[in-house]
Parts: sequence; structure tokens; C-alpha cells
Amino acid sequence: MSGWLIVLKPNPIFAQKPFLGLALFASAIILAPWIVGGIGGNYWVRILDFALLYLMLAIGLNIVVGFAGLLDLGFIAFYAVGAYTAALLSSPHLSSHFPWIAELFPHGLHLSVWLIIPIAATIAAIFGCLLGAPTLKLRGDYLAIVTLGFGEIIRIFMNNLDRPVNITNGPKGIRAIDPITVFGVDLSKKVDLGFIQIEAVYLSYYLFVLLALLVILIAYRLQHSRLGRAWVAIREDEIAAKAMGINTRNVKLLAFALGASFGGVAGAMFAAFQGFVSPESFVLWESIVILAMVVLGGMGHIPGVILGTFLLAGLPELLRAGIEPLQRMLFGSVVLEAEIIRQLLFGLALILIMLYRPQGIWPPSHQVGRRTS
Repeated sequence: MSGWLIVLKPNPIFAQKPFLGLALFASAIILAPWIVGGIGGNYWVRILDFALLYLMLAIGLNIVVGFAGLLDLGFIAFYAVGAYTAALLSSPHLSSHFPWIAELFPHGLHLSVWLIIPIAATIAAIFGCLLGAPTLKLRGDYLAIVTLGFGEIIRIFMNNLDRPVNITNGPKGIRAIDPITVFGVDLSKKVDLGFIQIEAVYLSYYLFVLLALLVILIAYRLQHSRLGRAWVAIREDEIAAKAMGINTRNVKLLAFALGASFGGVAGAMFAAFQGFVSPESFVLWESIVILAMVVLGGMGHIPGVILGTFLLAGLPELLRAGIEPLQRMLFGSVVLEAEIIRQLLFGLALILIMLYRPQGIWPPSHQVGRRTS
């Protein structure tokens, strides 16, 4: 089946007046939680918060899958590494199980989240290199199977490292994780400015927006750097890239490490935002959802990945909220659970995308007019 790709193009008005587009974009970001919260309450603002965490994960995975062309089905492992790093460094868990740590830190480590973020990113990057090093010669299905196994190994380790030495507390998870604090303001509590009260989920939203914008900026600069062009060369033809003098081993390891570091940052934010982590949050399904966000939006295209992330983070929740009332209205009772219908439509959407839009909803501009088979 063949057909012409149709891509989204920038509005010429915004192209002529970039400040107008920037102002509208900034206004939309600032007002989004208030509009969403006014319509659906704090629950939907919380969905926005999680969508931004997923966005950081999707941007990190896009470096590996979209830029370098390395299929990774275990990316959620780096999310778990970042989350558990934050949990161990900002809770009383280690002090309560290791006497020598209790002597040094009687009330727990409780490091600042701004120290934890670079630590989590570094540890996740090391794990990315550990995954990348033995898989340098693998591609396609073989690489996918190895990365899938890596993701499951990390989850199983987190689930069983409660004996003989209790490091992760096993399936019970780690509680009492310190919340995010910015300039002395606790983002887990409502802030009263006198004329307005700002809920905690709104405060977290603005912090996650800033972090997501920083991650997007870094990814954009990487994409247009010499390293980014080397990733693209490997994705298109690794043999030709090697013949042109590109050190494919180091470039692949950098893709794994940098993508993993973004996952580690998102994981640290997740732990501080939730105040609790457990292995149940890092199952294979989460890796598949993140990969689907990248594929659906457009691999290798940052705006497409952003679009795919918000579609897959928001539409399922809209469906969950509306499908059961719709069934009651039509049939008088709930025939199928919302979760079952959500997964059916999720799979159907991916099949249709692969058949009719294999490059994604918003592919890179260099693919405009290219015929697909």
C-alpha cells in the first residue's frame, strides 16, 4: 500500500511573527493547569503532571530509538533506577536497615532533590552503558529481546533485594520519600499567596514543565550537533557510517547513556512527586507505552514525540472517564470494562498507524512527499 505522507506545517503567521507564537505558547503552558483543573478538577492536573514525566522519558527514548535507530524495550529500567536512587537518598529507609548509616545519619540521608537529580542521571547513564556495552553488535529483534530482558531483570532485582540485605524493601516499596522543595517551598503542600491558593499539583506541574523544556532543549541541541548527525548516520547505514570514520561503538554507548540519564531524571522526579516507589510501577507495559509514544508521534522528530506523548497520556484517561457512562446510557449497564476497551483501542490505533502512517503522525520534515510502501 502506498500513499503520500501528510505532515503538519508551521503557520505562516507565526513564522513571520515568532514572538506572537512564543507568547501564545507560553500563555498556553501557564494557563493549561488552570483550564484543565477548572473543567475536571485536580485529578486532571495530576494527569498533566504525569504526562510531563512521560515526556521526559519519551524524549530520552527518542535519542536511542529515533536518533540512533536502536530498538529498546527495557527503557523503563532507567526510570526505575532514577526513582530508587531518589528513594534511597531522600528517605529514612537506609538508616533504618543499616546501623552504620544510622550512626552517621540518624534521621536518614534526606539529600536535596537538586543533588539527587545529577546523581540519579549519572547512575542511570552508567546502567545505560552497562546495557549498551554487551549489545553493540546486536540490532533489530535481537537487540529488542536483550533490552526487554534487561528491563525485567532490573524490576525483578528491585522486587527481591529485600533479603538477605534489605536495600529496596522488595514488593512493599519505599515510603516516606522527601517531597520536592524549591527555595524552601514544599511542592507537596498548598501554597497560600493571600489572594490565591495554589494546589500542590499545580506547583509540581510548573516544575515539571521547566524540566521538560530543559530536556527538550538538550535533545534538540544534541540532534543538531556532530554527535546527532553521527547517530543518524548509524541509523541509516551503520556499515557506511563506520567506513566514514565514525566510532560506532562510542557513539552507540553515548546514545544509551544520554537517553538513560533523561530516564533517571524523570524517575527521581516521580519518586519525589509520589512519595513512594515500588516495583509495580516499572513493568514491561510501561516500556511499551513509552515506545508507542515515540512511534506514534514520529521517531526522530521531537515535536512529533511531544504530540504522541500527550495523545497517549491524555486520551486513555478521557476514554476511561467517558466510556462507562456512555455504556450505561446506551445499554443500561457496563458491558465491557473501560480498561479492556482502552487496550483494544490502543492496539487498534497502533495497527492503523503502522499501516497508514508508518513514519508517525508528525514525521521529520525531510520525509515530506516521500512515498511509503
